[in-house]
This record gives sequence, structure tokens and C-alpha cells, in this order.
Amino acid sequence: MERPFITESHELFRKSLRKYLEKEVIPNFEQWEADHQVPNSYWKQLGELGFLCPWLDEEYGGMNADFGYSVVLGEELEKVGTGISGPAIHNDIVMPYIDSFGSVEQKRKWLPRSITGDMISSVAMTEPGTGSDLAAIKTTAVRDGDHYIINGEKTFISNGYTTNFVVLVCKTDPLAQPAHNGISLIVVDAIDQEVLGFRKGKKLNKVGQHSADTAELIFEDCRVPVENLLGEEGRGFYYLMEKLQQERLTVAIGAMTAAERMLEITLDYVKQREAFGKPISKFQNTQFKIAEMATQIQIGRTFVDQLIVKHMAEENIVTEVSMAKWWTTDMAKKVATECMQLHGGYGYMEEYEIARRFRDIPISSIYAGTNEIMKVIIAKNLGL
Repeated sequence: MERPFITESHELFRKSLRKYLEKEVIPNFEQWEADHQVPNSYWKQLGELGFLCPWLDEEYGGMNADFGYSVVLGEELEKVGTGISGPAIHNDIVMPYIDSFGSVEQKRKWLPRSITGDMISSVAMTEPGTGSDLAAIKTTAVRDGDHYIINGEKTFISNGYTTNFVVLVCKTDPLAQPAHNGISLIVVDAIDQEVLGFRKGKKLNKVGQHSADTAELIFEDCRVPVENLLGEEGRGFYYLMEKLQQERLTVAIGAMTAAERMLEITLDYVKQREAFGKPISKFQNTQFKIAEMATQIQIGRTFVDQLIVKHMAEENIVTEVSMAKWWTTDMAKKVATECMQLHGGYGYMEEYEIARRFRDIPISSIYAGTNEIMKVIIAKNLGL
């Protein structure tokens, strides 16, 4: 289908990225999955080839690229496997906080390094006892002269085991009412040196997305310079809300790409696999299942692409993106189940891609705000 936001330049970018992935990533992907980790060399190579934060201003070493390049990057990484998507989180979820809310000095210090592969960034929101309810976080940052003293624990942090640059969500005013007015964003910068009081807990053993490192982050009397505060104290919650539109759209893009890939491999499989003397693609049940999935995927792709165009035009589409995030991720989970079923017993074997896809996709309905929270947002915005 025609995608008006994808130009010849985007396709050249895609071709270059795909060439790199086919040469350096795909041959190693299974080992990375087994290791539960991508190597730092992966980040360095992406940086050297210009695939990290190309949207940055030329002043900071970027290419002033539009969001279409982010779409291409996210799609091509997802086609290989969700586990290698850490750089997309860095590009389109974490670093926009620095670009939008950082001071001139902070931008000059951190943005040029975000494109080299030396910086592996993360955003630390979730805590052991707090998920979607950000106002209830307990991590605190208390002012002590020229530093903040940070105490608390974060969990389920993407890029967490290798991260050296954390945008930390914390309470600078635990007594604020309403509670979200006490939330601030503070950067913990450990790129060049160890930060006392900051350590990483265990690498979390997830059901899927094995090569994507996820970890606990622990802060015990961690001293961070006051100049690492992003924007204003007490404005952190609002900064987060402002950036969630892009984060959730990114999740929807990933879910659509995963669904398309699962249908693609299943189409190939049902044409080759025979039962009762003929390919299982010739059975009406198989045809109906494939037709249903293809229709749902086409509907989802049309909707998500419309939202990409609106997002690139800087429209406020919070309600629509919330719709897309829950619907596409739920749809992709259903596609995973149907595709595994059509693979039969082989679909449960590790050597078949659908088995990994079946494990990788369920978390998409949980992260970036659960699908239940998406429905709350939609209902609220509809005046309910």
C-alpha cells in the first residue's frame, strides 16, 4: 500500500540499514537471544553508520531527519526480532526528553554523544510496587547543596543492564498535592565514570524478547549534580505525558510490523506443509484464518500510517494513539496465537520463528501504559 510519508530518501535509508542487519545482525541474532544480551559493538556499529538519533539537529551531529526515519528503523529492527530494539528506545523514547527539556548546556553535553553508540540510554519509571500509577512512585531526590541525594529502586527497565545514561523519574517533593506535582526528571550520567550509589540489580529473566536486556536499577544515597535536573522541578509528570504520544505510536508501529511478519512466515509455511495429501493452505479453515488476519492487519496498517502522518504534522492525537496502541497489540497477540496454531506442533519448536514471536509479543500490551490504561484515557477523552 502507498505510504505517503515514506520518500525515496527513506527507502535508501532502509536499504542501507537492511544491508547492515543482514550482514552483521541476522547471523548473530540467535546467539544474542541465547546470551540474553546484544553486544556493545552493535550500538557502536549503528552509531558509526548514522542510525542513532538521525533526527537530531546538525548542530549536535544529526541529520535533521523526520520521524519517517524512525519508522523505518523501528520496522527493520522488528523484522529481525523485538529483542534488538533497544536502540529504537534510545532514539525515539529517551533522547527526545533531552532534546525537548534539556538546557543548552545539557544538550551540548549529551546530544552529540547519543549518536556515537557510546551512550546506552534508558528511562526509569516503573518501580517494584508501582506500574501505571506514576504518581505513586517512591524514589526520592533530596536537595543537598549542589547535589541531589537519590534513594529508590526501579524495575523492568529496558536497556537497564547495559545502560550508562538514565532519565530517572523521581519525587523531589514527596508531600506535593496532587502527588504528580512532586515528580521531576533527573539524569544519572555514568558514561565516563562510576556514579557512587548507583548500581544495577539482576538482569531480569523474561518470557520473551531475550536479547533485549531488562534490569533493576538501585539508588542508595546516590549523589547527582543539581545541573542534571531536566527542565523544572515538579514538572516531570507533564514532560512524561507530553512524550507518551510518540512512545505509544512507536509501540503500535512495532506491533503492526510483528503482525505482518508473523503472517508472512505463516503464509509460506501453510503452502509448504502437507496434510491428507495436499498443502494445508488448501483447507478452508486455513484460508479463512489467513483471510481474517490479513484483513485485520490491513485495517491496522491503514490506521497506524494515518497516525504517523498526523504525528509528523505535530497534531495532538493522544486519543487516537491510545486506540492504536491497545488495538494493534491485542491484534498482534491474536495473530501470534493463530499463526502458531497453523504451524501445528512445529510452531512450538524453538527453531521456528513463530515460537519466538509468540513469546515476544504479549508484553506489548503492558509496556508504555497497559491496554487497560489506554481505554481509560480514551473514555476520559470522550467525556466519560
